[in-house]
Parts: sequence; C-alpha cells; structure tokens
Amino acid sequence: MESEIDSIKKQLRALVVFRHIHKDPVIQALMEMLESIDKGENERIDAYAAFTHRLFTRTENLTEYIWEKVLSDENLYVRKKASREKISENLADCIFNELMTLQRIAELPAGILIADIDKEVRLPKWICTEMDFAAAYEERMSQLFTRGFGMYAEHSMFVYSKGEILPVKNSDRVKLSSLSGYNDERQTVVQNTLAFLHNKPVANVLLYGDAGTGKSSTVKAVVNEFYEQGLRMVEIKKGDLLEIPQLLEMLAKNPLKFILFLDDLSFSESNEEVGALKAVLEGSVLTKAPNTVIYATSNRRHLVKETFSDREGNDIHRNETIQEQISLSDRFGLSVRFARPDREEYLKIVHGLAKEYQIEDMPNLDMLADQHAIQRGGRSARAARHFIEQLFMKEEKIQ
Repeated sequence: MESEIDSIKKQLRALVVFRHIHKDPVIQALMEMLESIDKGENERIDAYAAFTHRLFTRTENLTEYIWEKVLSDENLYVRKKASREKISENLADCIFNELMTLQRIAELPAGILIADIDKEVRLPKWICTEMDFAAAYEERMSQLFTRGFGMYAEHSMFVYSKGEILPVKNSDRVKLSSLSGYNDERQTVVQNTLAFLHNKPVANVLLYGDAGTGKSSTVKAVVNEFYEQGLRMVEIKKGDLLEIPQLLEMLAKNPLKFILFLDDLSFSESNEEVGALKAVLEGSVLTKAPNTVIYATSNRRHLVKETFSDREGNDIHRNETIQEQISLSDRFGLSVRFARPDREEYLKIVHGLAKEYQIEDMPNLDMLADQHAIQRGGRSARAARHFIEQLFMKEEKIQ
C-alpha cells in the first residue's frame, strides 16, 4: 500500500502542464490525505474525512471530479492547440504522461487508504469509474473550436470588468423560439451571426428603437442559439470602452467566436470613449480581431446626444462638429430598427405568448392587453410578456 501511495504522491508533485490543479481545494485536501498515510490513525482519519467532505460537496465520484478539473485547466498545451501552434514531441509526451498520472489518481479506490483503520470508524467511500483520460482528452481537443476550453467551455456569457473576463454563472437562457414579433429584424441579426460563424464578411450591428422591444433579448437568444457552434458573448460596460484593445488582445488566440455586447449604449457628448469605439468599429490595425464582432443596443438612433444649443454654438466649423457627433452610429455596418409595435402587432405578440404559456382562450384578452399597455406607458414586446406572465401566474394560483 505504501509503495503505491508513495508513487502517486511523487507523480502528483511532478505535474508540469497541469500544475495549476494543485491550487484546487479538493486536490489540496487529496495531497494532504496522501501525506498523512505514514502518520498516526487519528491524523489519517482527519485527513481522509477532510478530503471526502470537500469532494462530496461537489460530487461523490472522484473520477468525474478529476476529469472536470482536467477539462477546465487552461494550460500551455491547450492554448497552443487553440492557436494552431505546432506541438513538440516533448510536450506531447509530457501531456500523455500527466494524463496517465491524473487517471491513476482518479481511479484511486478509497478502500486502499482505510483498509487498516479501526472498523468501528465508518468512513464513507467515494466512487471511481473507468475512463481513458488520454483518448477522451484527444477527442475533446478535436472539438476545441466549437466547445472551447476552460471557463469558455462551461459558460456562454461573460462580462469584462477591471481587466478581467468573468463568467456569468446564471445567464439569461432566452431562446429565439420564445420571442414573439420582430421576426424580420431578428432574422437579419441571425443571418449576420451565421456569416460570422462561417468566416464570411460580417458587420458590426446596432439594434436601436423603443424600450422593451426585445433588442437585448435578441442578442442573448442568438448567443444561446449558436452556443454549440462556438459562439460566446462578452458584455462591456460603457466605462470600460477604453480597454477594448486590451480585451481584444485577450481574446485574439481563443478558438471561439465572440460577440462584444454593448447594452443600452448612449453618450451625453463626444469624448474619449466615443473615439475608442469608433476606432474599433472602423477596424484599425490595433483593434481588428477576426474572432470578434460588436453588437450594440440603444434606444437612440444617434448614439451621441445632440442638443439645440449644440447647433447654436460658437464653433466656427459647427456643421462638421455636429456630423462628428452623429457619425458614431454610421460606423456600424448594419443597423436594425425595433420600432414600438402598433396595436395589431402588439396583440399578435400577446396571442403568440398566450399560446406559448398555454393560456386558454379568453374573450376579453385583447381588452385586458390594451389596458395593461396603457398602464405600462405604451405597447411593447416587454409589456406583452409581462401581461401574459401575470395572467399565467393567476391561472396557476386558481389551479
């Protein structure tokens, strides 16, 4: 037993490519448990129980846990594969040997560690399953350009904040099939996205129009629709626009495709942020990246606010200044308008949602929908959805 454990301890310490796994709290507890094998029974029980506790908070299957850590590890090898760099024979041998080590650890039976411990101490055992780590990892690498690696393999949406890309763990799961109305507008966005995914000429997109018409939902639904084809989204706040070049550099060698999402975009005046966005939209040498495209939403067609005082100012070249202010929206290759629906379109959305929620025919549905729109300040796709959701909740309570 001791020679087997000693061998595993040495191999675990010798990890090079997968060395970041050492920082995982469960793996740390595993290493402490292995180190305790030569100590007294109480110390061994404590170390075993501590490891099992940490493991069981995630899963009872040790093999599954180790494999999950292998897949999520953003190591040198996977980055080279993602950027299509040549893999040396030395690195290939290293990755194979380390995968064999991790498989050996993943198949470590609990019984071998507690066989000689007092039987009155009923320690729980974890589960191990058979798995060929090397073969499974090779297959996973062949899917790198559609499934990604690390956190990009686990999540579809991210936010950029303070120089970091952070996953949105509870992202909006909205689907295109669940959105009613604006079919032509959404189809325009879908076609542009498909061109992006197939490496064809693609345009940066501005979705503009009245509030509540489903602009943001359209972008998120598109990401969810094409997630399996390697599409992801990174939302950028207006205050971080100056850092877009840094973000693009971070994504440049990623094998996936990214929509850089600017939600509810508008500017009170022309400033550095406007200039930074223009540079990206124009595809300057410093900002152009083939695996990124910008999708922005706004309630305004012209993103830089213009007032009457701007037109009456003392600028000698006032017309040029005005054109400069309103030209930002023209930098988008594609502008899609989401107009406030008229009554016919609004009721069409209402009836579509009622069918989706399986709400039985109501003779006064249209009247109630109109009343709700008046209370909400006007007709919109959002108002229609809120109305139907309220009806649905009332029906649930009645039942």
